[in-house]
Amino acid sequence: MQEKQSVVIVGAGAFGLTAALALLQRGFTVTVLEKNHVGTGASGGLVGALSPYVPEAWSVRKQFQLDALLAAAAYWRGVERLSGLTVGYGRIGRYIVLPDAYEAEKAISRIEGANRLWQGMATWQVLPETPMVDPVAAPHGVVFETLSGRINPRAATAALAAAIRNLGGEIIENCTVKSVETGLVDCVDYPIKADNIVLAAGVEGLPLLVPYLGPKAVRGVKGQAAMLAVSLPKNTPLINGNGIYIIPHAAGHVSVGSTSETNWEDPFSTDDLLDGVIAKAQAICPQLRGAKIVERWAGLRPRAPKPEPMLGMLGTGVFVATGGLKTGLAVAYRIADALADLVEGKQPDIPLDFSPKHHFTKSRRRTGRQR
Repeated sequence: MQEKQSVVIVGAGAFGLTAALALLQRGFTVTVLEKNHVGTGASGGLVGALSPYVPEAWSVRKQFQLDALLAAAAYWRGVERLSGLTVGYGRIGRYIVLPDAYEAEKAISRIEGANRLWQGMATWQVLPETPMVDPVAAPHGVVFETLSGRINPRAATAALAAAIRNLGGEIIENCTVKSVETGLVDCVDYPIKADNIVLAAGVEGLPLLVPYLGPKAVRGVKGQAAMLAVSLPKNTPLINGNGIYIIPHAAGHVSVGSTSETNWEDPFSTDDLLDGVIAKAQAICPQLRGAKIVERWAGLRPRAPKPEPMLGMLGTGVFVATGGLKTGLAVAYRIADALADLVEGKQPDIPLDFSPKHHFTKSRRRTGRQR
C-alpha cells in the first residue's frame, strides 16, 4: 500500500484552512502550522462580505469568482456537516447605493450584462428606493443584485479548523516557522519534514516568501471595521455605498467596514477613520443610528503585488497561496482546489493572473475597449 504524501501548510487563515481541508479530502496527511491562533489575522475580522465584480468587461478572473459565489452555499454546508458548527453563510443579495445620475446610468447599463453573464443564476435590477436605505443617501435609487452573500469570518475559520481535525488533520498553534526549503520546515523548536509545503500565512508569511519572490511578495493593507448591536429584519441584503459595507449577520449583529489604508503606524489600533466608516454606515442605513458599538477591530489584509490572489509553485514541493485582499473568503475554497491540483502535479483551471510570474510582470497599458 502506497504511503500518503504529507503536506505542511503555514498559516491558519482562510487560504491555509481551505487548502488543508481540500488536501485531506484527496488523501494527503496534513499539518497546519499557525504562529498565533486559528483565524488570528485578516480571516478573523468582522466584515464577511462575499460580493461579485460588476457584470461587464468580462474576464476569466471574473468568471472564476462567479463560479465560486454560485457554489458557496454547497461548500459551506459541507463544512458545517464535517465540523458540526455553523458558519453564518447566507446568500442574501446586496443593495448598492446610487448617489448620482452617472452611477444610476451605469447601473442601468449593467442589467443586460448581468442577464447574459450570470446566466439566470442571479439578477441585477435598479429600484427607486428601499426601506433599508435613507433616500437622502440614495437619491437615484439602489441596485439590488441577488448574487452577493455574507459569512461570519470567525465562525467560518473555526468550523474549517474543526472539520480538519475531525478528518484527522493536525493544527499546531503558537508555532513560529523560521524558514522553509524543499522537504523541510524549520520551526523555532524543531524541524518538520514534509513532501510538500504550502505558504499561506498572509502578511505574517512575508519573511518565508522573500527567498523565493523578494521583499515585495506581499504587503499589508490595514482595514478597520466595527460590530454594532442592532438586528435588521431577517435576510436583509448587504448594503454597499460610499466606499463601505453594511453586513447583517445571522447571529443578529451588524458589521460595518472597512478602511483600506496603505499608510499606517499601528496595524491593530482603531482611530477616527473607523469613526468615519461608522458615520457613513449610519447615514446610509437609518436603523443603525444610535446602535451600541460592541467591537472595534483593525488588522492587515494581504495584498500581493497585484490585487488578485497569488497561487503557484515556488520550488520543488513548495507552493504559495496568498493575497486576495478583499476577495479571500469569497474564492478561498476554489483556490484550495486549484492548489490541491498543483500538489498532485496537475494543471489547475485558474486564471493566469493568479500566477507568481504575472504578479511580478509590469502591466501594459491597454488601448481600446476590453472584450
